[in-house]
Amino acid sequence: MAFKQWVRAPGSIAATVLLLGGLAGCAQAPIQLAEMGSFHVGGREVLITGKPVKEIALTANGVPAKFDPNGLYQVEQMYVQYFIPKSPRGALPILLWHGGGLTGVTYETTPDGREGWLNFFVRKGWATYNSDAVERGRSGFAMSPEIFPTEPLFLTKENPFERFRIGQGAGSYNKDVAKMKPLPGSQFPIEAYDNFTKQNVPRWTSTDAPTIAAYTALVDKVCPCVVVVHSQAGLFGARVAEARPDKVKALVMVEPAAVGPIEDAPKMKNVPVLAIYGDYIEQDSRWPTIRGNGIRFYDALRAAGGSVDMVDLPKAGIKGNSHMVMMDRNSDTVAALIQNWLVSRGLYK
Repeated sequence: MAFKQWVRAPGSIAATVLLLGGLAGCAQAPIQLAEMGSFHVGGREVLITGKPVKEIALTANGVPAKFDPNGLYQVEQMYVQYFIPKSPRGALPILLWHGGGLTGVTYETTPDGREGWLNFFVRKGWATYNSDAVERGRSGFAMSPEIFPTEPLFLTKENPFERFRIGQGAGSYNKDVAKMKPLPGSQFPIEAYDNFTKQNVPRWTSTDAPTIAAYTALVDKVCPCVVVVHSQAGLFGARVAEARPDKVKALVMVEPAAVGPIEDAPKMKNVPVLAIYGDYIEQDSRWPTIRGNGIRFYDALRAAGGSVDMVDLPKAGIKGNSHMVMMDRNSDTVAALIQNWLVSRGLYK
């Protein structure tokens, strides 16, 4: 594979263009691992008191048992799964952090069955850690409002199609794929959209602090490392990099929905950043503001002496990407762009 070198334009915007394609058609050799496993990290204990004792049948037609909800609970831990290649080439582990209402499944397999970024980076020889954030998936969740003070949010099937720049806004989703209205040239595999919605899980709006605490505990456990964040996790990546700039050696921000307070940007001046944005942003109701907030953060980071490479994919010749960049049909092309940037930072053997 051949790539153009990183070219710096005004504003330090970096563009990498894939010259030779065929990524999806390449024969894939079996992945060879030296080790794989999982663990939980972070969390705390909470004592609940004052609740009534109930009698509950725990199985259908079972004998009722007394259930006492009072006592000590383990909450706010995070599940992490890791994959260590047999012949590692990444100089450091790479950590994959997903977005809101999602889990680590984001990086495992695309909705239409192609290999996800997890496989891509493991194949490239990176020790890869994929996690379910606090209150997601195998991390488990806690009682509301006793522990999580707000109610969980659930997404309708229409919501991601209309909000993640897959479809043409309100009313663009339809159960009949032939009647869906995707954005022109969209790379999202809409025929597999139902599979994507099966990945959606409830999320809370009041768990940022415990989530950042758990990600910080993960970084303390396995880093120095590279961190790749998506959407909601943009905030988490920035906050952890600010707190642990000696351990986060590079931060890849894929369409970060938030990046943290601008005044804190100088804290991560020694953490090189790659920021990636997809297509259709200008005509969206929310994303021009979201990206603008990101640009102000990157400018503050550069002013403090930091390094930021920002890539607008359509300007780099990579077109049609939705918010779910790692699931689009050209996901391997974007992963290769990230890989090339990491090589340019001296993080690959």
